[in-house]
Amino acid sequence: ISSKYTFDVEIWSCRLDLQCSLWRLFQVFVELNELVIDQNQELQWRETARWFRFEEEMEEEDTEFWGRPPVSCLSFHSLLELQKAISHGAVLLDLKQKTLPGIAQQVVEQMLLSDQIKAEDRDNLLRALLLRHRVSACTEPASLRSFGSSTAPAGSVGFLDQPSMAFVRLQESVLLESVLEVPVPVKFLFLLLGPPSVNIDYHQIGRSISMLMSDKVSHFHEMAYHTEDRQELLTAINSFLECSVVLPPSEVSGEMLIHSSDMMLRRENEQNNKLLEKQDQVHEEDSLVPSKPSDDPLRRSGRLFGGLIKDVTRRYPQYLSDIQDALNPQCMAAVIFIFFAALSPAITFGGLLGEKTEGLIGVSELIVATSLQGIVFSLLGAQPLLIIGFSGPLLVFEEAFYNFCRDNGIEYLTGRVWIGFWLVLIVVLTVAFEGSILVRFVSRFTQEIFSFLISLIFIYETFAKLVKIFKEHPLRGCQSENTTLPLSLINSTVAAEKVVGEPNTALLSLVLMAGTYFIAFYLRMFKNSSFFPGRIRRVIGDFGVPIAILIMVLVDYSVEDTYTQKLNVPSGLSVSTPEKRGWFISPLGSDGQFPVWMMGASILPAILVFILVFMESQITALIVSKKERMLVKGTGFHSDLLIIVVTGGISALFGLPWLSAATVRSVTHTNALTVMSKAVTPGDKPCIQEVKEQRVTAFVVAVLVGLSITIGEVLRQIPLAVLFGIFLYMGVMSLNGIQLTERLILLLMPPKYHPDLNYVRSVRTLRMHMFTLVQLLCLSLLWVIMATAAAAAFPFMLLLTIPLRKLLLPRLFSSRELQSVSPSLNFTLASLEVSSR
Repeated sequence: ISSKYTFDVEIWSCRLDLQCSLWRLFQVFVELNELVIDQNQELQWRETARWFRFEEEMEEEDTEFWGRPPVSCLSFHSLLELQKAISHGAVLLDLKQKTLPGIAQQVVEQMLLSDQIKAEDRDNLLRALLLRHRVSACTEPASLRSFGSSTAPAGSVGFLDQPSMAFVRLQESVLLESVLEVPVPVKFLFLLLGPPSVNIDYHQIGRSISMLMSDKVSHFHEMAYHTEDRQELLTAINSFLECSVVLPPSEVSGEMLIHSSDMMLRRENEQNNKLLEKQDQVHEEDSLVPSKPSDDPLRRSGRLFGGLIKDVTRRYPQYLSDIQDALNPQCMAAVIFIFFAALSPAITFGGLLGEKTEGLIGVSELIVATSLQGIVFSLLGAQPLLIIGFSGPLLVFEEAFYNFCRDNGIEYLTGRVWIGFWLVLIVVLTVAFEGSILVRFVSRFTQEIFSFLISLIFIYETFAKLVKIFKEHPLRGCQSENTTLPLSLINSTVAAEKVVGEPNTALLSLVLMAGTYFIAFYLRMFKNSSFFPGRIRRVIGDFGVPIAILIMVLVDYSVEDTYTQKLNVPSGLSVSTPEKRGWFISPLGSDGQFPVWMMGASILPAILVFILVFMESQITALIVSKKERMLVKGTGFHSDLLIIVVTGGISALFGLPWLSAATVRSVTHTNALTVMSKAVTPGDKPCIQEVKEQRVTAFVVAVLVGLSITIGEVLRQIPLAVLFGIFLYMGVMSLNGIQLTERLILLLMPPKYHPDLNYVRSVRTLRMHMFTLVQLLCLSLLWVIMATAAAAAFPFMLLLTIPLRKLLLPRLFSSRELQSVSPSLNFTLASLEVSSR
């Protein structure tokens, strides 16, 4: 079912009119109306309740406002009466009618044939079905306009001798303007009429069918779409009853009743899990199965470069739409935000890299590499939502390899050239034999650890630099002294005076960093608030980060008597240390005597670099393309890996660093291009409507990063503390959506406050916490390795999390527990494309 269309259900009874729409993918909106007598003593339909995940009722009859969503409860008697009515009533499936009179005529005739009504009741019943609906001024639920009627004393028809029911499924969804106050098509109709003297509560039966259509656990509404006879409807009701708990009359308090029902449901879930475990002992794949296996980008084709050919033929025909879809104000806002999000790591990591390599590779080289490789990938990449950049793990490797070369008298830059040669060979062989399909073995266990680690690096670097500022500029009274060291926190190669001991510098830096973060964060939250019209909210939310940067730069500019360190951008296109190197690195060394054995031995560090680039790029592609984002243009694991590694390998000839798909920047870029729902029901969360899939924003960002060298005078007015705020914002926001983050929060939360999530329902709390602690232990171990002399082993240690998940964890946790908490990432983007369409 396409996410762009809405399907509705209209349910009638003696005192109800129920409208149910499947909004997006089986998200049901239910509206309950009663047949009442108005002030003019005329019968009409009046809205009394509605459902969109939650049940809402009118607060009072004299006020047409919705009350707070309560915990929905049904009477067992009303469910039995509903089951009885369906078993004896009329069931019309795939009815070929497109007007309300035609539908009503068919329903009445079927009731007459089934002896539910008499011939003399036919006209009265038709008039009841065609009564009008009154529109009220109630608030709108979700993304659909609701309707109601003016208040009136409720009444019932007396021309029937017995309850009469009809369940109708139309062959095609029909827009019934005379019935609905919103222009949405109707798919189902449920009619239940009867005399007032019968001991039946029509309102409660209406609530029962409403709950069935809105419930997601029993999937009654899904069965209603595919049912072929009456018996399947009854089976669907039984399925709902099996998922329900009956609370007998008792003097026990409400909390005890809720606790006992929760325990009962947990026992039932455990029994069901045990049964399912027997079926899933061998099969441990994700539930999404591609409907077109040949379109699966992670499916082996069996021929050389088969995966690359499929990536190109699948993705490049959409090249024109990649440009057209960028004509949107949200994309413009994303360009401004991601420009600073890409430039600040380039400068910060460039400064750190300059420290580690004694200036051989610094800010200039990293800016040029970010720009050139970003331009190439944005033009040729199959997933242009990815942002190419430098990362913490690559910094760890560069430091380890430089120390090795220095200790053994080997030219560092020349060794990198031969690593680049081997990288090109390795990636060509990998793509030729479709090695990217190995990403299938990467489970959520590894993905979450790696994503959390990268986000943690961003957050850690932010506070580490802030602490360094406090050390250089303590809050107590000091005197400044001038030295000949570089001016900036990150030791740029531009010689200048270093200012230390300035009063209020540390305090202002803290204010600038925190102000940038909080303004950007709350403006993003403001996008989904209830203030101002939706268009204004979206504009403010989309430009939240640029607004935060501008405000904090103006704050810094207004404080004239306090020193703050500014962004240090190199002047002109020059290498970091012209006295040590040029733009071209000879493969034979500066003296032409580079050791031959090192040319061959460079394959070992090349393997380490390839593992890092492969893991970060492919995991980032998986995160960006996860099913919740509903991407429709697909991705290309083979082609993207080839482009990233080949451009990085060639860049080594010019002394430029290797880059990969940066996880935090790519997720931030995708989030900036994500369009969320405009409104939600009470207690619900906004959901993703679409993502602006295009390649213009990444291209413009890469160009602007390169041009930053020419606009250095402007960028030098931006305080470093503002960039620290962006660092912190990207790190914190990228933690959202990682299940490990959610489970870490649950460690500090009593079980009764745990959210209603699948892994919370399916796994015992203690077992879930044990799994979280295992991931936390692996994360801590990787962090320790990165901070010690064994940093070069980081790629291998990261790879070990894969067999750990596949071989060791199944001995500690059941297959059902692992599937609930950490499923394999064996989903296919082809299936996501099909489901989105």
